[in-house]
Amino acid sequence: NGITAIQMDVKIDGVSPTMFERALAQAKTARLNILEKITAALPGPRAELSRWAPRIYTMHINPDKIRSVIGPGGKIINQIIDETGVTIDIEDSGLVVIVSKEETAAKKALEWVDNLTHEVKPGEFFKGKITRILDFGAFAEILPGQEGLIHISQLADYHVDKVDDVVKIGDIVPVKVRNVDELGRINLSLKDAQTDGGKKQPSKPAKHRPADRRQSGPNHRRPDNHRR
Repeated sequence: NGITAIQMDVKIDGVSPTMFERALAQAKTARLNILEKITAALPGPRAELSRWAPRIYTMHINPDKIRSVIGPGGKIINQIIDETGVTIDIEDSGLVVIVSKEETAAKKALEWVDNLTHEVKPGEFFKGKITRILDFGAFAEILPGQEGLIHISQLADYHVDKVDDVVKIGDIVPVKVRNVDELGRINLSLKDAQTDGGKKQPSKPAKHRPADRRQSGPNHRRPDNHRR
């Protein structure tokens, strides 16, 4: 039923129950008046933090991936900090703490770290940037620091004579992860991405299709593997 006891740090003679009652009543009136002013100024919590309030975000990554975020000599993490203006702390457990005054900058840093530490799995789709072209296929960067091979047989659903007939360095193409081998090498497919994504690649004119095997003899292909 309200206050039932009061403890005083300083003992004062002559403090009567009536004085306590009046003091508590005055304090209640003052407290309610303050709350009324606060409610008038701010009826409820803001939907978003003030633009000046610091934002703290956390995420967990595989501890084995910490080196991917830090980079040689701290190159990668310093680049993230310089370009976004955030503060980043990484603990040995894999806990990443990002502090920023701007939500956009914090989310950019979060996405950056997520991309650096993402463990690619078969069946995933990405937008890949062609970085290298070789006789047997093309390499595409699907995440920062992560490249995969699009074997020449996976460029299109027709026979491809030359890799650069289909892709050029700098092209951005949809790719699907076929598999990741025991060494962590990523094999990609351009034709599967276009077919599975509902945008089947148009077939090349018949004159570019391989001849009937009974007439052309064995179909020699480069092995579907690669070295880095």
